[in-house]
Amino acid sequence: MAQENKVDDLVRRVASEYDELSKQLKMIAEFVTENRQQMVVVRIRDIADACGVQPSAVVRFAQHFGFSGFSELQAIFRDAYASGTATASYQQRIRAVIDKQPAQMKSHELARSFMDACQSGIATISAELDSRAFDKAVTLLQNANHIYIMGVRRMFPVASYLGYVLLKTRKRVIMVDALGAMYKEQIESITKGDVLISISMAPYGPETAHCCEIAFEHKAGIVAITDSSLSPIARAATATLTVREAEVYNFRALACTMSLAQSLFIALAYRLELKLESTRDAAGD
Repeated sequence: MAQENKVDDLVRRVASEYDELSKQLKMIAEFVTENRQQMVVVRIRDIADACGVQPSAVVRFAQHFGFSGFSELQAIFRDAYASGTATASYQQRIRAVIDKQPAQMKSHELARSFMDACQSGIATISAELDSRAFDKAVTLLQNANHIYIMGVRRMFPVASYLGYVLLKTRKRVIMVDALGAMYKEQIESITKGDVLISISMAPYGPETAHCCEIAFEHKAGIVAITDSSLSPIARAATATLTVREAEVYNFRALACTMSLAQSLFIALAYRLELKLESTRDAAGD
């Protein structure tokens, strides 16, 4: 099995067993899934300190998921990211440049620093994209009777973009824009055969979580775009696409999330056009 698949399989297993874990193991699970690149070099003591637990708890976590200990667990991350060293070192160089900048920066210097961090983030999401989850998300949208889209506050621009472009696919699209605080009423009609695209990052909008709960109760599909497979909207999702945005000057970018959303639309449009072309060929025969 490819090493990157081992990491993906571990993350999926952690997500599926998360609710059954102890409080300490849940904290370790969140650290491991949200800091995959750090897992390459992090020490067991670092994880323990970050999670507020003893190192023995980290060992128990590793053993719970079938590893002999922390070293064997860490090995799958090191092997998976051995070919991605250039991306990691590029991120480190960007951070070093930012740290060395004087307090007073020229506008174009600040802009370039931000853009460089965004480029690095997009390279990382491309390298870490879960192919199976992405393909599953496209299939869900392709087969959906109606596509509902929900994202609030910082994620609203991404949701709005998807609402705009998905209308061009001839799919029936409902934008849950929460106008007038009516998101509960807007999501209530979702039903089996429909799909909700739910977009939420920490600290996670309660409105988006509510819409996911309703979609799950009504047996609709859920495509979650979020920052962790353990986020509130991921646990009920049919397909989860994770993205970690670059952070510059304590400001999180939108470049990676928007790139993922655009990629999802392009993949769906391509799939639908292929189906339409096949239908035309069959009619011509």
